[in-house]
Amino acid sequence: MTGSLSHIRVLDLSRVLAGPWAGQVLGDLGAEVIKIERPGGGDDTRAWGPPYFKGRDGKTDLSAYYLTANRNKKSLAVDISQPEGQRLIRELAAESDIILENFKVGGLKRYGLDYESLAKVNPRLIYCSITGFGQTGPYANRPGYDFLIQAIGGLMSLTGRNDSEPGGGPVKVGVALTDIMTGLYASIAVLSALSHRDRTGEGQYVETALLDVQVACLANQAMNYLTTGKSPVRMGNSHPNIVPYQDFPTSDGDMVLTVGNDSQFLRLCDVIGRPEWAHDERFATNKARVAHREQLIPLLRQATVMRTTAEWIDALESVNVPCGPVNTLEQVFANPQVRARGMQVAMQHEKMGEVPGVGNPIRLGLTPVTYRNAPPTLGQDSKEVLSSVIGMSAEDIQALIASGIVE
Repeated sequence: MTGSLSHIRVLDLSRVLAGPWAGQVLGDLGAEVIKIERPGGGDDTRAWGPPYFKGRDGKTDLSAYYLTANRNKKSLAVDISQPEGQRLIRELAAESDIILENFKVGGLKRYGLDYESLAKVNPRLIYCSITGFGQTGPYANRPGYDFLIQAIGGLMSLTGRNDSEPGGGPVKVGVALTDIMTGLYASIAVLSALSHRDRTGEGQYVETALLDVQVACLANQAMNYLTTGKSPVRMGNSHPNIVPYQDFPTSDGDMVLTVGNDSQFLRLCDVIGRPEWAHDERFATNKARVAHREQLIPLLRQATVMRTTAEWIDALESVNVPCGPVNTLEQVFANPQVRARGMQVAMQHEKMGEVPGVGNPIRLGLTPVTYRNAPPTLGQDSKEVLSSVIGMSAEDIQALIASGIVE
């Protein structure tokens, strides 16, 4: 084991995306992550397909969705609804540092696997609960999924074309971004709790909720509302506070301009061949451009259609005006910068062969991220975990497998 968290063991009782994402981040940083799954089916996302990645044995497959958030983990399939399964989790918790779970509020208490119960077994335990709406409040008992939270949390009121335009209306983000952000916040929270434990020896309870995270990540749009009392509206690809900062048509497609200051706008005008725009009082400053976007944007669109995307990018990049193409994922993973940064990785699996993955963006000089284990098949590591972590004999493990408690 290598990495800054190589001394840490995590029990990951979560499923789908937010909790597993947090577990994968910790695993990438070196932690030993034991994924607890139900026998027979495992994590819900094992069935979320197609597409599936087919193993080299021709029989084993894993859904692309499951592959997203479960590398650097061991799979232990155990039935926690049974007393014997609950006993195994308690024994594992006694030997662990962190628990991640995303059961409904109070869902693990009936099994004796809530924080209060497990803290008696291991006072140094950091126990992280992830829910849709939090442990308190009138919505606490509601189930929460990313799409639902994007709607309730306001993100869909900001995403998509304006209601007055063709195709206008609410649109969700193309990936489950709220789940991912919640996983990242959960990772930060448990690392903070680890730091506290290093100083005091005390474990603690940690919680985060999808709705809380979504509201927190409304960022400048939230402050636009709080400072004016006016709810922002959908603006398509336009920016509420910066102009020009959106997509523009070219002669062979589209490009994005992200002009962040007045000097960049001046250089843009020079390249377009309309230097006078940079000195027009309607456009000379960002504040003026925001106020007069309805006049400026059509003028820019008339200009950008005169060259290809590649021609514009070459010309604008040469004078440091931020711009870029709207890439497909095929183009993303072929992009020389993405390739240079190692953002596509591959891991070896005994049955699956070489399994593809997306790299972790964290760069650490002394304790780099590692890709040690491909996402596991269900129960792949049950015997090894029970033997190495809690010292269970082969005979006792086999008896648990025979009884259906463990797979």
